[in-house]
Amino acid sequence: MEEREFNALADRMLGRIEDAIEGCGEDVDLEVKPGGVLELEFEDGGKIIINRHSAAREIWLAARSGGYHFRPEGDRWLGTRDGEELMTALARCMSEQSGRTISLT
Repeated sequence: MEEREFNALADRMLGRIEDAIEGCGEDVDLEVKPGGVLELEFEDGGKIIINRHSAAREIWLAARSGGYHFRPEGDRWLGTRDGEELMTALARCMSEQSGRTISLT
C-alpha cells in the first residue's frame, strides 16, 4: 500500500474515532493535533494518544495499559499482536482510564 493511500485510510479512521469519542457522552478532552494525532485527556490528567504511523502503515494507540499497533484489514483495523479491533481496544483503554464503562459505536 502506498503512503498516500494509507494516510487517506488512517485519516478516515481517525475521523471516525473523533466522532465516536465526541458522541460517547463522556467528559473526555479531545485535541486533534497536526500529523494525524488525537490526544485524549481524562479528569485525572491521564492521557491516551492515537496516531497514524505512516512508515509502519499502522495506527498506534498509547495508554496506561500499554502500546498497541493496528493495521488495516479490509474495512477494519486489527491489532498486530492479538487481532483486537481498534475501536474495541480504544473503548477498553478509555474505560480502564476513566473508571467507567465507555462504549464507542
